[in-house]
Amino acid sequence: MTESDGAERGEHNVPDERERRQAAFRGATRVLSRAGAAAPLGERLARLAADASSVYDLDQSADIYGDGVVAEVERRVAGLLGKEAAAFFPTGTMAQQVALRCWAGRTGNSTVALHPLAHPERHERGALGAVSGLRTVHPTREPRLPSADEIRDFDEPFGTLMLELPLRDAGYVLPTWEELSETVEAARERDAVVHFDGARLWESTAHFGRPLDEIAALADSVYVSFYKSLQGLGGAVLAGPETLVEEARTWRHRYGGQVFQQFPTALSALLGLERELPRLPAYVAHARVVADALRDGFAAAEVPWVRVHPEVPHTHEFQLWLPYPPEVLNKAALAQAEETKTALFRYWDAAGPGLSYTEVSVTGEGLEWTADDVRAAALEFVRRVGTAAGSA
Repeated sequence: MTESDGAERGEHNVPDERERRQAAFRGATRVLSRAGAAAPLGERLARLAADASSVYDLDQSADIYGDGVVAEVERRVAGLLGKEAAAFFPTGTMAQQVALRCWAGRTGNSTVALHPLAHPERHERGALGAVSGLRTVHPTREPRLPSADEIRDFDEPFGTLMLELPLRDAGYVLPTWEELSETVEAARERDAVVHFDGARLWESTAHFGRPLDEIAALADSVYVSFYKSLQGLGGAVLAGPETLVEEARTWRHRYGGQVFQQFPTALSALLGLERELPRLPAYVAHARVVADALRDGFAAAEVPWVRVHPEVPHTHEFQLWLPYPPEVLNKAALAQAEETKTALFRYWDAAGPGLSYTEVSVTGEGLEWTADDVRAAALEFVRRVGTAAGSA
């Protein structure tokens, strides 16, 4: 789990515990991933000021209501995704609200088919219905994206199929390329449009073996985020046909997203596209090394049951499940970070009685870990689990 995702995942500990964990994570010299959001404010500002000139001419005027550097981000993303146009939004929640509302008006059907674990269903407080008057239905409840047969056989009409790629709350899972293509085709057979929630689409190319524009070509519209995998300050882009994007700009204004100036966010987005995007395939490849090493390390420590999900990670992020309560695992993770300056895990969530899971992310700093490093850290973690369990 990344530092920026804690609130979204339900990490609502008392402030002292949360601050202690954040301090231990920031003070660790070895981590598998260090989110930019975890850095002190001064450090983030200094880094942006030092690096921004490498991606944009800082002698240009600052943006006003979406021109200048914001328009450059839109142009870059539209090109990367192979879409006619793109519009910058302050948040992905707003971008998808607008996209789905626009498609509802065009199809004449306000029903959106999506997974019950999709972001709008889990993390937006019912916004699709409360704000945009949309209705949602679920073609499947399996912890994966819907199959073509499930789309064809679904017993209710819908105007838009929304696919979250990858499906984060199911374990950052992706279908195969063939499965995705068939599911999209099944939606087309029902005269539905297809929208991709691509908040983490950037890292999906390795799994699909396809470039971004070929993946995005399957969908009528695509949303992408800048603050997750690309380490930006925030912001999102909705890409699609020119007419859709023009309508989306109108609704963006109505939803309060016509921001006066956004140059820090836009510059950080350009930096992410320039620096982090090319590194994502290496992160994905090394995440598979880390996953295997964690499995081996826990087996060597004779942990009675362990699960890495997916077994072979589809992206550079995956779930790890262990048969202990979260308070024990969180205590062990904190002790390891404070005492050894190695933060293998940050936060564990309950997944059932005596069962917990965490999200593992592998980014730049994680590339420095060998498989032996991971196995050794896992063994050290298990030793602390025993101590924490004994004192619980």
